[in-house]
Amino acid sequence: MKSSYWLFKSEPSTWSWDQQVAAGEGGTFWNGVRNHLAKNQMQAMQVGERGFFYHSNEGKAVVGIVAVIRPYYPDHTDASGRFGMVDVRAVAPMPRPVTLDAIKAEPDLAGMALVTNSRLSVQPVTAAEWARVCAMGGYTEA
Repeated sequence: MKSSYWLFKSEPSTWSWDQQVAAGEGGTFWNGVRNHLAKNQMQAMQVGERGFFYHSNEGKAVVGIVAVIRPYYPDHTDASGRFGMVDVRAVAPMPRPVTLDAIKAEPDLAGMALVTNSRLSVQPVTAAEWARVCAMGGYTEA
């Protein structure tokens, strides 16, 4: 099942929302993914699709919205040549960060990959999950 929404996880000490915003309109590459399921998710991404920017480990919250601006291509940091990356740019901050605890407490989100497969660094998000998390965070599309 194709998703047009995604979730990108990053530890703030490695790559934070503030750094993503500072990358500007040109965005930046989302590299370092070394999981085949996450790789498959990135291969399915299309330019213009939206994703949640999620701070993992420190903060554990959806803190912003990103857009895919370049489709899957080889990851220059992967010596094996098996993995790739996409480019993303910041779209908007989440007006109210949506914590993992709040997501887990929401019955409508019980099946969300963030809840059921929390270790996956790039995850699909259904349209219903997208709408619910956006509502929880006070985010509306411009």
